[in-house]
Amino acid sequence: MAPTVILQPAGRSLCDEPLRIAVRGLAPEQPVTLRAALRDEKGALFRAHARYRADAAGLLDLERAPALGGSFAGLEPMGLLWAMQPDRPFWRLIKRDVQTPFVVELEVLDGHDPEPGTLLARAVHERHFLSPGVRRVPVREGRVRATLFLPPGPGPFPGIIDIYGVGGGLLEYRASLLAGHGFATLALAFYDFEDLPKDYSNLYLDYFEESMCYMLRHPQVKGPGIGLLGISLGADICLSMASFLKNVSATVSINGSGTSGNRTIHYKQTNIPPLGHDLRRTKVTFSGILDIVDIRNDIVGGHKNPSVIPIERAEGPILFIVGQDDHNWRSDLYAQTASERLQAHGKEKPQVFSYPGTGHYIEPPYFPMCPASLHKLLNKTVIWGGEFRAHSKAQINAWEQILFFFSKHLGGTQNRAAPKL
Repeated sequence: MAPTVILQPAGRSLCDEPLRIAVRGLAPEQPVTLRAALRDEKGALFRAHARYRADAAGLLDLERAPALGGSFAGLEPMGLLWAMQPDRPFWRLIKRDVQTPFVVELEVLDGHDPEPGTLLARAVHERHFLSPGVRRVPVREGRVRATLFLPPGPGPFPGIIDIYGVGGGLLEYRASLLAGHGFATLALAFYDFEDLPKDYSNLYLDYFEESMCYMLRHPQVKGPGIGLLGISLGADICLSMASFLKNVSATVSINGSGTSGNRTIHYKQTNIPPLGHDLRRTKVTFSGILDIVDIRNDIVGGHKNPSVIPIERAEGPILFIVGQDDHNWRSDLYAQTASERLQAHGKEKPQVFSYPGTGHYIEPPYFPMCPASLHKLLNKTVIWGGEFRAHSKAQINAWEQILFFFSKHLGGTQNRAAPKL
């Protein structure tokens, strides 16, 4: 029997679900090398490989067989996906068109490095971002520039607004996956998209309030409140929205700072002054990449500093997702400051999930870690932090924690048990 790649699910799967990979029809204890590759929308090639040995029956099941070396080692059933690295230096895997999948090519070759031999088997698998029945609705309502993803069925559904950080534009891939879990999710742009401002030197919360009103008025969004999810600058916007706007039922901050950062945050008559930074505190790594982790000005006075977002005003609970090796800024310290501020104002200690070996870009499960890439504001390559294996584990657990948190506080349609850390 010729070797065959067996995939479960076969043919296609969602990007945030595990893929079981096995090879049948090998010789007993045959050494083989598995390779995985995909191209992003700009043509960059991402690849990973690992060496394995079949069992006595000629079966190789990645859920039971440890990798003997390569891009990773040990028992890592999804390692061929999370360990992928680009052929271009300092390149981050991003999905911009969620209506098309990532196409993953899997190859099985005879033998081990340095030169694997004959191609024994091959399979192609599609990793999708839209669950069957999820609807994608472009939104151009008033000033709001966004895309709404609605789960299958009549609704109404619990609503979430999803905001990314520096980089601008409109990123939809996290929102599209959330809709597959029963949440009506609005992927919201706030600068450098269509007719929106080209920069964000000032942040005016009335724009984000308009997006809240859009969601609360939508017939397929279940009130009375909305969930907020943001990463980096997007997390700080979400924390600001929760602090000043009504009807925010739950907020998730992924590696936010909890401060105004380098800009003034405006809402009606209230202004939060910028914390500021000093580029002279930039360090240069051995490889010549910039490390900006310490450029932020110190939070003098701790949680009482006027540049700290007044999250004690938030109506709903806040979940902090933190990478302990974040090199964009010290997210663990900022989460601690936020927790101290809440407790100083008589609020409950918030949930903080702090992950060792985890960098800045905590993405949905199985996305390859981006250790360094171009910082759009500095126009230079910076290090983001993280260790590949630890970061991958953190992404899986953080996603489970986020889904459970929103289900609990927004009234999710899918029953979820509390995940373990």
